This record gives sequence, structure tokens and C-alpha cells, in this order.
Amino acid sequence: MNDQAHPADPAALLATGRRVLEIERDALTGLLPRVNGDFARACALMLACHGRVVVTGMGKSGHIGSKIAATLASTGTPAFFVHPGEASHGDLGMITRQDVVIAISNSGETAEILTILPLIKRMGAPLVAMTGKPSSTLAKAADVHLDVTVAQEACPHNLAPTASTTATLAMGDALAVALLEARGFTQEDFARSHPGGALGRRLLLKISDLMHSGERVPRVGPQATLSEALLEMTRKGLGMTAIVDPQGHALGIFTDGDLRRVIDSGVDVRRVNIAEVMTRGGKSVAPTQLAVDAVNLMDRHKITVLMVLDEQRQLRGVIHMHDLLRAGVV
Repeated sequence: MNDQAHPADPAALLATGRRVLEIERDALTGLLPRVNGDFARACALMLACHGRVVVTGMGKSGHIGSKIAATLASTGTPAFFVHPGEASHGDLGMITRQDVVIAISNSGETAEILTILPLIKRMGAPLVAMTGKPSSTLAKAADVHLDVTVAQEACPHNLAPTASTTATLAMGDALAVALLEARGFTQEDFARSHPGGALGRRLLLKISDLMHSGERVPRVGPQATLSEALLEMTRKGLGMTAIVDPQGHALGIFTDGDLRRVIDSGVDVRRVNIAEVMTRGGKSVAPTQLAVDAVNLMDRHKITVLMVLDEQRQLRGVIHMHDLLRAGVV
């Protein structure tokens, strides 16, 4: 390696970057005809698996294998990664005959994988190999071989795993998504395995999880004056009050926006009855709806607060845009 630094030529850097992307694009295009009967058989083995999909690989293949295992696990196919070097020192006990093993090796001759290969075969666990050498030892020993051969690496010396790792990762994604669709894996299933993520919050949190309820909900009767309603709004600090009948059924809503309109009209705040100036009915959601439904309704109508009503229009709570922001739903 030359320690003498040379000024970078922007045009040369751009040309190299584009060349790398073109090589990797061609590598992915080359995979299309190899999504064939072998691919379908690999999927069938994993769909029939009563255990876990165990992914193994060394070096860069190991990094790719770890990501494939994580993608499988998060899309409905239970999976984990086992380092082949550690497997020969005890971790092989993590694999059972109920599992399916995916072994990744571009050469198909990785020593650490070949060391544990006879033990996997003796155990009876189905073996899916992903290699760039269909004639390799690993490819021939596998129950199913997925060919991820590439014409060349993006590395100018054709040495550093680049296009080959991209192709392997893409084949793993193809497997994961094919299995996802075959299992009927839904957005809700995905959210359940990602409860801490934005999608999980959007698909799992319900209005009842976030709404203000009980004494925290501003409410007045229809006979209250506007002045009394404003005191209730100030006490509860939500920028609104619900107007309810004696049985707790929502008749309407009065918000900060309504107050501005009333003041502009010259109404006497101390004397007017709230029923005369409220918005009748008002926008609302049910406590059982998803929090994201509240976001969508607020966006559509350019409002920031909703009443939460049950099927009988009983007032159960109030939800504000600030609640949705704090929960990460927005």
C-alpha cells in the first residue's frame, strides 16, 4: 500500500462509484433465472420446518448470514445465526434435526463449514447451501443449492467480497419475502415483532392506550355559560371541552378555535350559553381504534383534538395531537 496520499479526483471518484453500482446491478440481474425450482424447494423446506432456520457463514458471508437470519426472524420465519467456528466448539448443540440449516460460502470450500458439514448431515437437518461455485463440496452436499455466482466483484482486483455479498443478501431477502407471503404474514404480525419501532407503535397502540380519561377529561353540561366552559378548559389544559347531557352522551365540542370565532363575532362571553356556540356532534374516535386512525382524522380535518366516544356516544376520553407525538405515532 502506498503511504503517499494523492489528491482525490472528483470525476474519478464518481466514475468508480457508478462502476461499482453497475457491476452490482448486473450481479442482481443475473440472479433472476436462478430463482427457479431450487429456490422453491428451499422455501418448501423452511415452510415445513418445525424448528428454526439456522444460518451459518464465515467472514463477510457470516455478516450477510447474520442479516439474513434477522430478516427471516422479523418476517415470520424463526431463525438465528450460528458462527461455524464456534459451532465446532460447542455451539453445534444449538442445531437440532427439526431445524433447517442455511450455509453460506462463496467458494463452497470454507474450512470451518466443511468441518461441521458431516455432523449436520448425520443429524438429519435439511441443508440449503448458498455458494458461488455449484461444483463445490458444500454445494454438492446440500439438499438444495442456491447459486449466487457473480461474473465479477466490484473490487478492481476481483478479490474483496462486494458483488457476491450483495447477490447473497438479495437472495436471502428473496427467500424471506417469499416465505412471508406464503405464511400470510401481515403488517400486524410485523408490528408484534417490532413493538419498539415506529411501525409497531402505529399498528399496535390503540386510542384507549393514550387518551385522557376520567377526571382529566374537560366536560360541561349544555346549560353552562361560555364563561364556565372556558374555566373548565383552563383547568384541564387540553384546549377544548366536551358538552354532554346528564347521561354523559356527547352533544358537541368547543375548542380554542371556536373561542376565537366567537370573540370575533362580538358575543358576550359571560352570558352566552355554551350550547349556542358549540360545534354540534364534533369529530370523534372510538377507544378501540388504532391511534394512527386519530392521526389520520386530525390530518384530514386540520384539527388537534378528538373526543373518544363509545357506540352509544358516551364520552370515554379525549385524545390530543400532543399525546400522539409523545407516543411516537406521528
